[in-house]
Amino acid sequence: MKCSGAIFIVIVWANSSFGQSPLIPLNSDYYHLIDRYEIKSGKFSDDFFTSYKPYRRRSVGRFLDSLSNGESDADKFNIDYLRNDNWEFSASSNNDSSKPLFKKLYRKKSDAIHVDTDHFDLHVNPVAHLGFGNDGDSGSRPYIFTRGLQLRGRVDDKVAFYSFIAENQMVMPQYGQQYLRSFGAIPSEGFWKQIEGTNGVDFFTARGYIDFKATKHINIQFGHDKNFIGNGYRSMILSDFSSSYFFLKFQTKVWRINYTNLFAELIADAPFTPFDRIGGSLGTRRFPKKYMALHHLSINITDNLNIGIFEATIFAKADTLGGRLEFNYLNPVIFYRGVEQLVGSPDNALLGIDFKWNPGRHLSFYGQFLLDELIVSDLVQGTGWWGNKISGQLGVKYIDAFGQPNLDLQLESNFARPYTYTHESLFTSYTHYRQPLAHPLGANFSEFIGIARYQPIPRLNFTGKVIYADQGRDENGLNYGSNVLRSYLTIIDEFDNTLGQGVSTKITFLDLTASYQLKHNLFIDLKQVIRKLDSSVDSRDTNSSYTALSLRLNIAQRLLEF
Repeated sequence: MKCSGAIFIVIVWANSSFGQSPLIPLNSDYYHLIDRYEIKSGKFSDDFFTSYKPYRRRSVGRFLDSLSNGESDADKFNIDYLRNDNWEFSASSNNDSSKPLFKKLYRKKSDAIHVDTDHFDLHVNPVAHLGFGNDGDSGSRPYIFTRGLQLRGRVDDKVAFYSFIAENQMVMPQYGQQYLRSFGAIPSEGFWKQIEGTNGVDFFTARGYIDFKATKHINIQFGHDKNFIGNGYRSMILSDFSSSYFFLKFQTKVWRINYTNLFAELIADAPFTPFDRIGGSLGTRRFPKKYMALHHLSINITDNLNIGIFEATIFAKADTLGGRLEFNYLNPVIFYRGVEQLVGSPDNALLGIDFKWNPGRHLSFYGQFLLDELIVSDLVQGTGWWGNKISGQLGVKYIDAFGQPNLDLQLESNFARPYTYTHESLFTSYTHYRQPLAHPLGANFSEFIGIARYQPIPRLNFTGKVIYADQGRDENGLNYGSNVLRSYLTIIDEFDNTLGQGVSTKITFLDLTASYQLKHNLFIDLKQVIRKLDSSVDSRDTNSSYTALSLRLNIAQRLLEF
């Protein structure tokens, strides 16, 4: 899967493109609003499928135009906010600014600079995140300082593009620093450098893609970004927890079907510290690569019941550890497990299903089940065979709970058996840049999440989260199945493996956040995080009580929820 080949596809197919739009960046608060109004509408949207994110702005704009102006003042504000944020695709938006800055800037409420002609559409916005906090138990002073630029647009209404670049300096709370020391990675980011003499890190964030329609019903996206599969707060299939990656994506939306093909180039390993070598010299450090091929088929069985089927395979670069490029994986309509068996492949194949059911205008039930490997007889007999590698999720969303407008509740349960997502080596494990591609905790855990969101007045949001996880972790070099970076060739035993085996580790995470939107996409956040880790090995116990105040412009909150 060479870049030149992918670019050739882009060039050839672009010539037959139809009207197109950029995508909405992943942001749990933003996407909650869209999903909230789909649930309140009483049926699935005809414009997008919520089980695969990100959504296209054009699709969201059409959906927003189908809504009324809302029942409460907060709903009216939210719908107006979403329409203004996607104004070029919403006929109902009223985004003109009454007082442009210097008569040239912010002529639209949502855009610092915009160009809108018959052949060219451009939106340019600054990005900033300035936050300071106090981690009382450790005595550290966490902060985040991000500044950057975000732009999106279209050419000839055929090719859409998006780019996000930002420079960052950050000191994480104590538990985030421990994650960095344990895994050598910053959650959701790639290469980083230590700020000399401090606990701070410096890193550069860059995402971008082009997107166009090959036919009326087939979209192609090509670039460097993230994807998310599922309707939950977490995803047991593909989440946005890891670093961005290079990918080529085909999405076919026809009738009640949404079919996605994703081909991605991943980083098999990365420097554990900025000064580690991974082959070659420090000056020419080239990180080893691996690849992912993924299919996701989503079908609206009825107007309020959706079923999805997922499959993926992770395989090594052709010249890496005897790996090879299996061209069968490039087939967009094939069963990967069958290919593996047919060609005798040593690669890592995963299967899964997901569902969503919206009964009425207030409730949404959802779930996922992932199968890495399974022998049903061993599972039924309870032998604890290590290869029964499965994970799952069940959740429910309750909109306008108990008749209270703008009070939304969510309950979610997740689990992953020991050794799920692992494989023989980092070249076939379900990981990218030393981070899980699915759940942040990796495997060998059970987790319960409760989220309450309340919007008492239009510009003010309160969010409370309670996360409780019980995980079994490694001890004395023994692999109990939680660390998805470790090879399954080092399992502790073939049988008698149980969920939570190893060092008992209980994590309680509380997050209370108040966010006030000062101007369009300009937020001030006051956050209190309390995290307690209780381990059966006393020396591992940690406590964090983190208070922070931050100002954000055109960027999502940076969440460290693990």
